[in-house]
Amino acid sequence: MAVDGGSRGVVVFESVGAIAAGPWIYAVVALSVLLDVFLPVLPSGVLVITAGTAAAAGSGAAAGAVPHDVPDTLALILSAATASVLGDLVAYRLAWRGGERLDRAIARSRRLTTAQERLGDALARGGGALVVLARFAPAGRSVVSFCAGAAHRRVRDFLPWSALAGLCWAAYSVALGYYGGLWLGATWVATGVSVAALFAAGAAAGFLMRRRPVS
Repeated sequence: MAVDGGSRGVVVFESVGAIAAGPWIYAVVALSVLLDVFLPVLPSGVLVITAGTAAAAGSGAAAGAVPHDVPDTLALILSAATASVLGDLVAYRLAWRGGERLDRAIARSRRLTTAQERLGDALARGGGALVVLARFAPAGRSVVSFCAGAAHRRVRDFLPWSALAGLCWAAYSVALGYYGGLWLGATWVATGVSVAALFAAGAAAGFLMRRRPVS
């Protein structure tokens, strides 16, 4: 009996969902998110979205059933958010200890110098909206984390905003994958639309960082 493309897609994601139910998926997601502060080309966002879509397929949400795997989805959000904060802190501490060589590298880049100045002003005023916004922008997380460390900003000024940024990004990415699977079916089309939405948010964040001052 022939199986149409939509059915094959559901079967694929049901299989992926069964695999994603294992504890290793959280470690893979966490490792990818942790490392992408140093290697922004890593597709950590795509991986988080795919895991969220697989969770929707595995729970039967794509077929319209009420999802019962909220703890699994919550664990995915927490693992991605925690890894995001840890990666930020590692980059922050490395930049803090970078010394004159890192200072000279930042001074040679107009973009990094401007980012460092704006970040310093934002943190000094007690506002870290720039940190949250940068988490969604391409390579923005890397720039902010390294600049905060290089400028020797106090960790208590940086860490709470890093935690908020990581949680917002992780929740948004998982929600895109999960509800994309719920509304569009557990197929690669749903994942593609969700990834496009993540990239759109990143483009919007990058535009706002370039065009608007952070209050």
